[in-house]
Amino acid sequence: METSTLLLSADEVARCLDLDEAIRAVEGAFRSYHRKEAVMPPKSYVDLPDFGGDVRSMPARVANSVSVKWVNSHPGNPAKHGLPTVIGTLILSDPATGFPLSVMDATVLTAFRTGAASAVATRALARKDARSLGIVGCGTQASYQIAAISHVRDLKEVVLSDSRPENAETLLKRVARAAPGLEVRVGGPADAAGCDVVCTLTPVHKPIVMRDWIEHGAHVNALGADAAGKQELDPDILGDAVVVLDDWEQATHSGEVNVPLESGVLRREHIRGTLGAVLEGAIPGRSRDDEITVFDSTGLAIQDCAVARVVYDRAVREGLGTKVSLVPSRSGGGPDVLAQMRKA
Repeated sequence: METSTLLLSADEVARCLDLDEAIRAVEGAFRSYHRKEAVMPPKSYVDLPDFGGDVRSMPARVANSVSVKWVNSHPGNPAKHGLPTVIGTLILSDPATGFPLSVMDATVLTAFRTGAASAVATRALARKDARSLGIVGCGTQASYQIAAISHVRDLKEVVLSDSRPENAETLLKRVARAAPGLEVRVGGPADAAGCDVVCTLTPVHKPIVMRDWIEHGAHVNALGADAAGKQELDPDILGDAVVVLDDWEQATHSGEVNVPLESGVLRREHIRGTLGAVLEGAIPGRSRDDEITVFDSTGLAIQDCAVARVVYDRAVREGLGTKVSLVPSRSGGGPDVLAQMRKA
């Protein structure tokens, strides 16, 4: 039995991540969760209004792994501290013993699994002939969305939109270098929203994508809303769409549907169900080419757990990481606390 914990840095985690493997792992996690073979207690939040952010704990069990991710959201980090907005650390444990198999950076892991979740949803819900991808919000996650969705649809065009045009221009150059044959251009949010597949990746609290911009037959991955009060889409989009959630409890509390549900603009009965249910054939997904489909993605701990196991297994195979002793031996390793007894 393993008796040391593998410490994996951000670079080592990145070396162990492959999009095809991540997509398979995330799809498997969705399916297992629908079959009640995975466990995911509610995400808990510690709000930090005086610091302009929050931290969250995300526990889960999938197959032969159990994990907890400790992750923050501090939008001011890049400008104020030169740090990412989102920083994650994950502990992966053996469910048979509780032993911590690995402590790993989860910042890149989170970005990969978020892209993978959109790819799974796009493959399940977007039209088979979808060829254009619109990105609304060109922050860190945007490149992962583009890369992941290219694995499930044969993209011919990508349209980039951001409230800061320089962000879109920078991403355009990166995408053009990576895929010289792909048509990439910068446009307004209406241009990006007019594509076959649309990904919204902003932290806004008021809709910035309007119903008139979304074409019949489009698929939307709504990813920006991850806390109560956030929303990116005109509620009329949801009203006209087949709406699929990653998880009922999490999405209705903090996803794209949370505000329309709270205000009564959207009814729970209108929501079709979860992506896992679609994948398992329990409910229909897209039934016509002219339907609009929306995937409300809040980011699930089961995704982290499944992808973390892929990372750990590959790190072990390739001899990556640093082994550390975190757990005292049964024979009583560690300090003798009796040595600190106060003398009479």
